[in-house]
Amino acid sequence: MAGVSTCMKYSMFIFNFFFWICGCVILGCSIWIRVSSSQQVNARSHTSTINVYAGANLLIAVGAIIMILGFLGCCGAIKESRCMLMLFFIALLLILILQITGGVLGAVYKDQVEEAFNLTLSTSMLQSTAEEYKQYQEEFQKFQRKEKCCGLMNGPQDWGQNFYKPSSNICQCELEKPSSDLCTKYGDRYIYKRSCGGVIMQQIKDNLAIIMGIAFGLAVIEILGLVFSMSLYCQIGRK
Repeated sequence: MAGVSTCMKYSMFIFNFFFWICGCVILGCSIWIRVSSSQQVNARSHTSTINVYAGANLLIAVGAIIMILGFLGCCGAIKESRCMLMLFFIALLLILILQITGGVLGAVYKDQVEEAFNLTLSTSMLQSTAEEYKQYQEEFQKFQRKEKCCGLMNGPQDWGQNFYKPSSNICQCELEKPSSDLCTKYGDRYIYKRSCGGVIMQQIKDNLAIIMGIAFGLAVIEILGLVFSMSLYCQIGRK
């Protein structure tokens, strides 16, 4: 039994050591992103800055949690501490339950999620004439040209009076021969027919498979961690 316990102990240690390293890498990279985005805040649009901050803060939290869990697992395995192993098991189990709950709620309330997403698409920055939103508007126009779309939800109306400015080519269909599938006549020019909000939502849906794959991979790793920790916990208790 001692040999099995030793094998399990070091397997648990190696597993959590790599777990801890992953946490360090995620935490270090996310802090670097956060600091870099703070230094470049004046060069970014308001929305992109908020998005970068939110993403970096989330990664910092994830990295810190993974580091703490890895530390508990490593110390619990080497010191054969049942208390640390139980804390590791409970924390990992809670994370797994939250993952599963989030996935189930996301599937059940899919329509409500789409509706909430549509409500967050604000047209105020597109319609604004303030200088501070000029860079955001320019970046959004680049997105429109790339994806061949116009506005967020209501096409040219989302741009307000900015759409009618002299020499404005907002939403202008840049095809040599405008197709009725992509373009429509609006006023005295052809513009892209579909809204960018629908394009953004479709991109999110297309990436759901990748997100689900990552979540499934994390779930497998977490289940392995639960098995290792509980097995070692039980073996230490029998000594």
